[in-house]
Amino acid sequence: MLLLNILLQVTNPVNLPETSPEMGLSLFDLLLKGGFVMVPIFILSLATLYLFMERWLFIRSANKIKPAFLVNVENLMRYGHIDEAMRLCERTASPIARILNKGLSRIGSPVRDIEAALENTAQVEVYNLEKNLGYLSAIAAVAPMMGFLGTVTGMIKAFYHISLADNISIGIIAGGIYEKMITSAAGLLVGMLAYALHTYLVAQIDRTVNTLEVASISFMDILFKVPTHEFQEN
Repeated sequence: MLLLNILLQVTNPVNLPETSPEMGLSLFDLLLKGGFVMVPIFILSLATLYLFMERWLFIRSANKIKPAFLVNVENLMRYGHIDEAMRLCERTASPIARILNKGLSRIGSPVRDIEAALENTAQVEVYNLEKNLGYLSAIAAVAPMMGFLGTVTGMIKAFYHISLADNISIGIIAGGIYEKMITSAAGLLVGMLAYALHTYLVAQIDRTVNTLEVASISFMDILFKVPTHEFQEN
């Protein structure tokens, strides 16, 4: 009934001028019309970019390893130079190096203990890679809802002012509605950006995890191929 009354009061057509001031709105001015809800959405967008760059740089540094590293470790193991292999791993700042170093330190122990040490160290490294990713997924879910909340509160306020107005026109109604829809659009954009960046980082982590698994398998293969007494003698 409220909408019907509003429409019934619109008796005179709205003659738009040839050049309306709204036509010259910049993107910044348009965002300002979103109201106070745009502030937390803007903060979420900055947090999204910060979290992505921080994780991307960390994952990138974790993947930086010389191709000759694994070959050198394997050769040292084959010849029984375990201490040299451990020193090489300690000098290399990489998840793969830390995992192999843990396995090398367990040589002489039962195979199950070595496998458990490799697995536990790998779990710690994967946790470090996935750190803070949960915040990105949270932003992807919260930002659209924040924008929708801004739209709902804005619409309530707009209809309240409409109910107090004596003369109502389509221009007044449309102006109040489009301004409040800005928050929904902004929230959706931030949410989609956070989701896309989260998906990209997960793919990069999966790639790193696969490399860790290959290195662990290669390590265990060498242990089975080289007799234990050769490690002990050297």
